[in-house]
Amino acid sequence: MATIIWTRTDEAPLLATYSLKPIVEAFAAQAGIDVETRDISLAGRIISQFPERLTEEQRVDDELSALGELVKEPEANIIKLPNISASIPQIKRAVAELQEKGYDIPKYLSQPETEEDRQDRAKFDKVKGSAVNPVLREGNSDRRAPEAVKNFARKHPHRMGAWSSDSKTNVATMASNDFRHNEKSVIMDRDDKLSYVLETDEGNTIVLKKDMPVLKGEIIDGTGINAQILSSFLKSQIKKAKREDILFSVHLKATMMKVSDPLIFGEVIKAFFPSVYPKFESKLASVNLTPDYGIGAILDGLHKLDGGTASAVKSAIERDLENGPALYMVNSEKGITNLHVPSDVIVDASMPALIRNGGKGWGPNGEEKDTLAVIPDSSYAGVYQAVIDDCRENGAYDPTTMGTVPNVGLMAQKAEEYGSHDKTFQLPENGVLQVINSDGDVLIEHHVARGDIWRSCQTKDAPVRDWVKLAVNRARATGDPAVFWLDPARAHDANLITKVEEYLQDHDTEGLDIRIMDPVAATKFSVERIREGKNTISVTGNVLRDYLTDLFPIMELGTSAKMLSVVPLMAGGGLFETGAGGSAPKHVQQVEEENHLRWDSLGEFLALAESLRYAGSHDDDPRANVLADALDRATSKLLENGKSPSRKVGEIDNRGSHFYLALYWAQELAAQDDNAELKETFAPVAEALAAKEESIAQALLDAQGEPADLGGYFLPDDEKANAVMRPSAEFNEIIDGLRK
Repeated sequence: MATIIWTRTDEAPLLATYSLKPIVEAFAAQAGIDVETRDISLAGRIISQFPERLTEEQRVDDELSALGELVKEPEANIIKLPNISASIPQIKRAVAELQEKGYDIPKYLSQPETEEDRQDRAKFDKVKGSAVNPVLREGNSDRRAPEAVKNFARKHPHRMGAWSSDSKTNVATMASNDFRHNEKSVIMDRDDKLSYVLETDEGNTIVLKKDMPVLKGEIIDGTGINAQILSSFLKSQIKKAKREDILFSVHLKATMMKVSDPLIFGEVIKAFFPSVYPKFESKLASVNLTPDYGIGAILDGLHKLDGGTASAVKSAIERDLENGPALYMVNSEKGITNLHVPSDVIVDASMPALIRNGGKGWGPNGEEKDTLAVIPDSSYAGVYQAVIDDCRENGAYDPTTMGTVPNVGLMAQKAEEYGSHDKTFQLPENGVLQVINSDGDVLIEHHVARGDIWRSCQTKDAPVRDWVKLAVNRARATGDPAVFWLDPARAHDANLITKVEEYLQDHDTEGLDIRIMDPVAATKFSVERIREGKNTISVTGNVLRDYLTDLFPIMELGTSAKMLSVVPLMAGGGLFETGAGGSAPKHVQQVEEENHLRWDSLGEFLALAESLRYAGSHDDDPRANVLADALDRATSKLLENGKSPSRKVGEIDNRGSHFYLALYWAQELAAQDDNAELKETFAPVAEALAAKEESIAQALLDAQGEPADLGGYFLPDDEKANAVMRPSAEFNEIIDGLRK
């Protein structure tokens, strides 16, 4: 029997799974396909790290590691839903919830003191940030807007904010001494082991990382951002926002870049609150209130200080908020600012939202204002500035006519994992940081200062070859230009260009338009074609892949959750991703308050169809292809009939959308003539669902309006969550009857 792995993740996608997965299981079973769950949620990942502290009933397997092995097998067929890329505040909240539920999970300690503390901290570090994706992504990505979704967006365009030609919204970025400008890179000429060593000005040697294995052909990078210059830059931008009377905002990726970007976020906090730092820094640090966690954590933790100090810190924070520029808000009604939590404003989602809204951000009083968007590292900041300049000159994009920018992304085997792993350091002393091979030769060297943030990255050769092949295949399949977004002025990109030019020679590119352009030039080229209704394939590295597959879909479709994301695994299997989950926390809050889930499972529908096709081709079973084709037609019908979730309570939500998908899917299977067995099976199902459409739809609406008890945020109670997400007994009886 073929098997599809459906991942259990977090927040809104998890709640949707309680409703959708029983439907998927019932339909897939009719084609001999088993749908199994693997838990890669934040709670599950934390629990799996501490089996020795838990009862037998509480223990769970490390299913992420197991999936990490499965993706290296040709039979892998995994549907991967969005998961929490955990910041430290999120980990702390998850641990607190688990402890309340009786799990003996240790506290996350920012400054572990004992060996046991350090071992616990190492376990938490395994689940921190974007811990899931690098493990599962044993292939490069192919992300694009499906034709049905694109056509629907053209017929039913989402709202785009108007741009003014005198908008003061801009991006601010560093002009020197950042990751882009300081980067050095080498291509390994042999298999080897590298060590990362800091030779301090005092004559001491600090080994930061020892005997890291590397392979011939790998690209090894090293770069740093100067903390003192970063601080001066941030202070100047705070003054600029105040002077120009616009909102101040910072846009980082503190989830994926889980080591470097929280540290940068901490520097923003220190720069914005000069009455707090450095005056109270040591006292705050003494109770583990670090700026890296955000001002929200500091305010919540003031009770740990003595009364006089707590009052003085709070007054200083209020004074700096009053004297500084108005802050870009995450939730103005609740007073949650851009600086409250490092994971609340993630650049790849926040910048497109700002651009889509005409360059206007929400201020403290709920008003819309022009915004200074601070992106300290200049590597890709120019991409957003180019789009802003284009909108300021030409106005907002028109979803009814604009072209599309699909993406081929280099991410296999942890390619281009920046600022997130054990080769990212905040340096303890002044000195020279060296990357040294086994012969003692220095490959990369930087003069550094205490507090600087330094990172290394390695990109294996095989993923680059596969990436080039995938780009050529997509260009051939579509006839659209394929543009490698590579900057020859960056050392890493210069080495990638060398490889791309070499590996393109392995393919027939006659008649194809394949280009290499720096990111700013590629942006201008792509948006010019967008306005002409033309499509352009972006071929990018891992970080820019994340940025662009939010930026353009949010303009085209209103959300990146409607993208089709296929990862052809290098071993031959398939990983099918379902879209972004950036707004998932707000969705859960709405369920808890009024039992309405506005999460749109369109990404799941699209990924499931491709997963079914893979199952059909792998097992040579045409029934799976029939299911997939019928599902695509049902999805198109759902869009055309307006059965996607509404944002408002009392209107159709995620559960209602799932009902209509089941109805339309059954109807399409009953109407098709490619497989008589499926036609016979689903004809009575379609009839029963249609006959009870009114009562089922009404039951799903009647469930809304009152607070919902999920039994937990990070670890919902399955019985309670099932009751919330499957409130129609009639619907459940029909679906569950398919499995009998």
